[in-house]
Amino acid sequence: MSGKHVRDSRQVALNARHVTWDWTGLGMHYMGGDPVATHIANGMNLLLPEGEVFFVQAFQEALPLIKDDVLREDVVGFIGQEAMHSSSHQSILDHLAGEGLDVGPFTDEIQRFFRTVLGPRDLEGRRARSWLIERVAMVAAIEHFTSWLGDWGLNAEGWDRALDPKVLDLFRWHLAEEVEHRHVAFDLFTHLDGSYLRRVRSWMIASVGLAILWTKGTVYLMSVDPELSAGRRRIRLVDVRRAYRRGYIFTPWQVMKMWFQYFRPSYHPRDYGSTSQAVAYLAQSPAARAAG
Repeated sequence: MSGKHVRDSRQVALNARHVTWDWTGLGMHYMGGDPVATHIANGMNLLLPEGEVFFVQAFQEALPLIKDDVLREDVVGFIGQEAMHSSSHQSILDHLAGEGLDVGPFTDEIQRFFRTVLGPRDLEGRRARSWLIERVAMVAAIEHFTSWLGDWGLNAEGWDRALDPKVLDLFRWHLAEEVEHRHVAFDLFTHLDGSYLRRVRSWMIASVGLAILWTKGTVYLMSVDPELSAGRRRIRLVDVRRAYRRGYIFTPWQVMKMWFQYFRPSYHPRDYGSTSQAVAYLAQSPAARAAG
């Protein structure tokens, strides 16, 4: 995390902002003309539409099990925000596909992962409840990463220098909402179960799965980039190093620190990030303001 601002754990009402995006004129390499950094970002764009649908589906199934009215209200707000995240990132994928970037084969693989491996199963009774809690634990684990990424992205000075302004707003609008609702998935998991062993197991599975899919997606996107010659479609270590030295992506050391934080027995996501900073960005976001 950046450490450039005071942590602020206050809680706010969660509401979906019905943003829209016009990607007319957006270039293929929208992050400082750097194809590797751009496709690392696009690797997450590939994961988000199906991933967010998985979040929404699991939390909708969990709603009848919630006994706390405040938590139920938070979960409803979370569902609304995540649904908008899914459609927003799908819109940029659709634009890039229209520009000749064939994302279809890999999005099919992601769809199979979230719908078949992590999706609903034909179970009954205690087994059905246990599988639902496993899925909620997976969401809480992934939300640890996305809320950390939200804090990082809101303070990424390299993005200010390099990102196309509309993409910058998409990323920061989304990440600000991740910081805004960072407590919800963990609170729901704690309400339904809260087992430390389940938490650790889910984080190890989710983090490894996320890393594999993100890496494979980035490599795939480079391989089909229509604006790169065949010789430039391979990702070199020097290209990745250049991207994080310029502040376009986070460093391996930052990721390692984030990864170990989730193992703390006293962990709670409110201990990280600033709600005030997130709300302040959302108040000035061009897309959020246009949505009213």
